[in-house]
Amino acid sequence: MGTTSQIEKSKSKVISADEAVKRIPNDATLTIGGLISILCPEKVLAALGERFLATAEPKNLSVITPVRVGWDPTKSTGLEHVAYKGMLKRLVSGSFNVKESPNLTSMIRNNEIEAYNFSMGTLFQLIRSIAGGHPGLLTKAGLHTYVDPRLDGGRLNDFTKTELNQLIEINGEEHLFYPSFPIDVAIIRGTTADENGNITLEDEPTTLSGLEMAMAAKASGGYVIAQVKRLTENNTLHPRSVEIPGILVDAIVIDEEQTQSLLQGHDPSWTGETRKPMSQLRKPLPLDEKKVILQRAAEEIEPGMTVNLGVGIPVDLPRLAIEQDFFKDITFSLEHGAIGGVPMGVEVFGAHINPDAFVTSPQIFDFYQGGGLSATLLGFAQIDSSGNVNVSKFNGIYRGSGGFIDITHKTPKILYCGTLTSGGLKVSVADGQLKIENEGRHKKFVESIEHMTFNAAEAIKKGQEVLYITERCVFRLETDGLLLIEHAPGVDVEKDILANVDCKVSISPDLKEMKSSYFKQSTSEVVMERM
Repeated sequence: MGTTSQIEKSKSKVISADEAVKRIPNDATLTIGGLISILCPEKVLAALGERFLATAEPKNLSVITPVRVGWDPTKSTGLEHVAYKGMLKRLVSGSFNVKESPNLTSMIRNNEIEAYNFSMGTLFQLIRSIAGGHPGLLTKAGLHTYVDPRLDGGRLNDFTKTELNQLIEINGEEHLFYPSFPIDVAIIRGTTADENGNITLEDEPTTLSGLEMAMAAKASGGYVIAQVKRLTENNTLHPRSVEIPGILVDAIVIDEEQTQSLLQGHDPSWTGETRKPMSQLRKPLPLDEKKVILQRAAEEIEPGMTVNLGVGIPVDLPRLAIEQDFFKDITFSLEHGAIGGVPMGVEVFGAHINPDAFVTSPQIFDFYQGGGLSATLLGFAQIDSSGNVNVSKFNGIYRGSGGFIDITHKTPKILYCGTLTSGGLKVSVADGQLKIENEGRHKKFVESIEHMTFNAAEAIKKGQEVLYITERCVFRLETDGLLLIEHAPGVDVEKDILANVDCKVSISPDLKEMKSSYFKQSTSEVVMERM
């Protein structure tokens, strides 16, 4: 018999990326972890793409990923490594971006693959259901939106025929049911591994669902590949720091060049290793249309609230909160599991500076769908006269809903934040007034939306409060649709608002001006009004 060290070495799960991906069979169903530039197992995915280009295998893959994976403006990353005809058969994802994945989105548009878009929370929870050996996921989130089989059923192109969810009734109430299916391979990422495959996440700014993905693959008799930055000796990891036990991991791929984000290096304030002083985070926003919108939205935020932020204008609310000294009164939460602190903007969406805690992705969506949020600020692409909102598919662009459907499912206060028009819009803000210098080419309030991401009638039934806040006016959702309740000082209601709205709106008999303090460089008046 060999020595103990020789036996341990022979049991090492560490292999090269090339060796790891050789074990992925044709016709496999893969689940891939990652959040755009965060937790992306880039080395493994690159090796998978290189294998296909060299051998034409593995082919006919089905990929399920709750969030789009990969983003580096200088090269192809993430899911682009599987975006080859013959390699990818089906994609099920929560979000898409043509800039990040041009080949992938082209394949969807050209009917070269089956493509589905379901809500992010649903996909995370479905993977957890598969991990537990359950028959599927039962949820009310998404009823009467485009994921409902009575509408599009989440299908994105004509090539996609199979229905992956069903409408069922339990005790007289409607639910969506997503049947489970086997996961053959999970590709996930962590920070440190020992040779037994125990994985930690100490350098990662989110947790996501690596554990659930690995469990889903093992429950299906599948194979788990974990990419990490470094290897440590067995029996040196504190058991409380292990996020993914080695019993779930088949192969470890080391990437010593792995960075916290594909877009930048290590920031210890994202993980709680250090905390940045608030003085370093105090960067006043310029007085423009975005700040006007945020200042009006902040009027709806009360001390003690837990607030979610969507991509776009909403992500700058923490900067406004720091600037105007109400940051300490509220807790911010993005749908990727970090809680508290200062959420990052679009550059590394999902990371928080100085977070208070981390939970997994399935857990954060349990919290959201259970009504745990106080309010949410979200963007919009299209809004119709009923107050329905589209953010997921418009003008031939596939974006997906991300966590939007889950966030709006039970949150009592929903604040849609965006400009009234887009495409060349230019405004000036000064002396307490707003002036339209150049009108946008595209109207966002339209007669008919292309995709039902938010169903206003359902929100009315649930008793949710919904505002649509733009730089020049504010609408409130009423039973019969949009009601104009405020306009900016300096704005002509007929010329600047109604003429740029292609849907029917009602005008409140109590129509009033937005506060002039929102349109002044000094924020002192706004701060005083909040006190």
